[in-house]
Amino acid sequence: EAAINAILLHDIGHGPFSHALENSIIEGITHEELSLMFMQSINMEFEGGLKLAMDIFANRYPKKFLHQLVTGQLDMDRLDYLKRDSFFTGVTEGVIGSDRIIKMLNVKNDELVVDIKGIYSIEKFLIARRLMYWQVYLHKTVIAAENLLILILKRAKELSLQGVELFASPALAYFLRNKIVSINDSDINSGKLLHLFSQLDDTDIILSSKQWMHHNDKILSFLCTAFINRKLFRLELKNKPCDEALRQELQKRLYESYGISGKESAYFVFSGEISNEAYNSMDEKISIMKKNGETMDITEASDIFDLTALTKTVRKYYLMYPKELGRGIMR
Repeated sequence: EAAINAILLHDIGHGPFSHALENSIIEGITHEELSLMFMQSINMEFEGGLKLAMDIFANRYPKKFLHQLVTGQLDMDRLDYLKRDSFFTGVTEGVIGSDRIIKMLNVKNDELVVDIKGIYSIEKFLIARRLMYWQVYLHKTVIAAENLLILILKRAKELSLQGVELFASPALAYFLRNKIVSINDSDINSGKLLHLFSQLDDTDIILSSKQWMHHNDKILSFLCTAFINRKLFRLELKNKPCDEALRQELQKRLYESYGISGKESAYFVFSGEISNEAYNSMDEKISIMKKNGETMDITEASDIFDLTALTKTVRKYYLMYPKELGRGIMR
């Protein structure tokens, strides 16, 4: 029961739109830290009833394999979201035999292992994870939309810290007007931050963005209009860093069209990178246990010739900018 509680609560610290909020208006606290703080608060409410779950979550419990079920190469979160996201997106490559994998899980030397009979389910799981990342989680449209939202929240916070009045719910207004840079913030100790954070949801962000479309700050207005009307920025995805000459040409056009230059141009022309690693054998291995009790890494046990390729980190680089800036540019 304690392990189930830890599994169910381990991501409770995620805010609206997941990592987008974490990377913009809350700079100094990760969602994992927020999850633990929420669990501590719930634990007090239930008079210590969640202590064992918290120990498992924080990897303090002696049976270490339970923590692997919460966060690891074969944790319950991954087995859940691959099937769920595959269903809702219609990307059938993400369908995995999660029930079969769970039945094949075993424990040896306090570590999770998979019985040899489940090896094909693990192979399919790793391949499905790779395909889902490229086809869904790292899809060009997803990256463009998430980055646009991050820019909106960063601009809103930048203006709020300068004293500019912005429409926002009380909870969102608190995070826009205050720098949260440390887990030791006094508002955390008083419970104020958790209380306000728990009130945030997607509605706060979307409604505010709709109102900010009409704000007199042309950067915030432009970004919000693009987001709400789904006129996402163009995203060029390449195997090498973006061409600096292209970036300079786009910044030149940005100034000619909108009079925007300097650091503010980063709200319109910016670059980044994404990476995909289906299996990290250096971090934590997926061990296959043979009938004689011996274990070996999945890449050694598998008869799929290129399964080791899934251990390599594939990096791609992107350049984002409003579509109208790129018209007529030869690439």
